[in-house]
Amino acid sequence: MPMNPKDMKIIAFTCTYCAYNAADLAGSMRIQYPHNVRIVKLLCTGKVEPILLLEAFRYGADAVFVAGCMEGECHFVQGNLRARQVVEHTKQLIQDAGMDPRRLEMFNMSASMAQKFVQAVQTMTDRLKEQGPSPLRAPTTDSATGGVEQPNLSL
Repeated sequence: MPMNPKDMKIIAFTCTYCAYNAADLAGSMRIQYPHNVRIVKLLCTGKVEPILLLEAFRYGADAVFVAGCMEGECHFVQGNLRARQVVEHTKQLIQDAGMDPRRLEMFNMSASMAQKFVQAVQTMTDRLKEQGPSPLRAPTTDSATGGVEQPNLSL
C-alpha cells in the first residue's frame, strides 16, 4: 500500500561530529528534504545497540537509519565500523521477524556532506513509498474519525 510522505516516520541516529553536522548544514543551506525524519544525536554511532533500533520500530518508526562518519575517519576510531556491524545484525533480526530489512540502513558522511544527508532521508522516504507503514505500528481507534483505525504516531 503506497504511503503518503506526511504520514511516514523516519528516525535517524546520527553521530555528533559528522552526520548531525551534515543535517545541520542542510538546514543552514535551506536544502529542502522530506520533513518526516526525526534526528537522534549520539556522541558516536558506535553506541547504537540492536535494542535501540528495534525499540524505534516498536514505538512507531516506519524506517530507521544510522548515519556516521566516513569509514576510516571515525572520531572514536572504530565506532562507525561497529555501528555497521550492529545495523547488519539488526537487519537480519527484523528480516527473521518478517519485516523488510530495507527499513533499516547505515549511511556514512562527513560534516560537509549536507546533500548526502538529504539523499539518505530521500532514500528511506522512497523505500517507504513502496513498502507502506511499518507492520509494527499499532493501530488505534479514533472517535474523531468515526471509529476508523488510525496508526499510532507516538513519535
